[in-house]
Amino acid sequence: MTGALIRTNARSLALVSAVVLTSTITASVVQAQRDRGDSRDGRTQEQDNAFTWSGTIGSGKRALVKNINGAIYVERSTSGKVEITAMKQWRRGNPEDVRIEQKMTVNGDVVVCALWTEEARCDESGIQTDGRHRGRSDRNDVSVRFTVRVPDGVRVDLSTVNGALDVNGVSNEVRASTVNGSINAFSAGGPVRATTVNGSIHVSMGSLGSAEDLEYETTNGSVTVELPGNFGAQIDMSTVNGRVSTDFPITVSGTLSPQRLRGTLGNGATRMRISTVNGSITLRKRE
Repeated sequence: MTGALIRTNARSLALVSAVVLTSTITASVVQAQRDRGDSRDGRTQEQDNAFTWSGTIGSGKRALVKNINGAIYVERSTSGKVEITAMKQWRRGNPEDVRIEQKMTVNGDVVVCALWTEEARCDESGIQTDGRHRGRSDRNDVSVRFTVRVPDGVRVDLSTVNGALDVNGVSNEVRASTVNGSINAFSAGGPVRATTVNGSIHVSMGSLGSAEDLEYETTNGSVTVELPGNFGAQIDMSTVNGRVSTDFPITVSGTLSPQRLRGTLGNGATRMRISTVNGSITLRKRE
């Protein structure tokens, strides 16, 4: 009886150990799948924390981030420094084919760029390529997602081709440009400028700074612009498939139309143009 009991306990212990080991392996596999982002088509999305930079630049200087494939997110820094990180994501491509470069300009701005070819170069004006790179492809689907943190007073200049732009918690000028993606950009100061082609635009600013002309343009998407109550401008808003509306009293010039509004607001000191093809336009007072 004692021998049978020992054999039974050993067998039970082995069974329990196997169950625990199997559960541990299963949990590890699930966690690995979460970290790697398995997709519905069965291809695994890898990711890599590819780049980190932190440094101090003067108030009024610019943090410029230039991308091609991937979104850019901006938020307030609490360290007093500009902090920029980049994460590469891919399924088929080679992340080593994409490099991240950082440089300081003679004016004291910081420029960070994601570059897809050896010949590509980048400066304050943007990315220059040899024309052969067409962005995302079956062979190179690497994307780069930037997260940018800026302290109060630092200006932001962002551009990408395939990706959304999201800015919040800043206090100075914002310039945002993409082709395929929406733009949400909110500043306690300003001005804020934004353009895209396929995506909506929603911007908000607390002041115009020294702005002269402001332009917000997309083709497929709605546009919402929030402005301080004392804003004054010569305004031109137009859409093809949508409507225009405003919270501000505007002295209308020309024929009044649901799709077109031209006129003067306040002192008319600034010129503002807002346009889309497929979408509505809304001019709001900032709360």
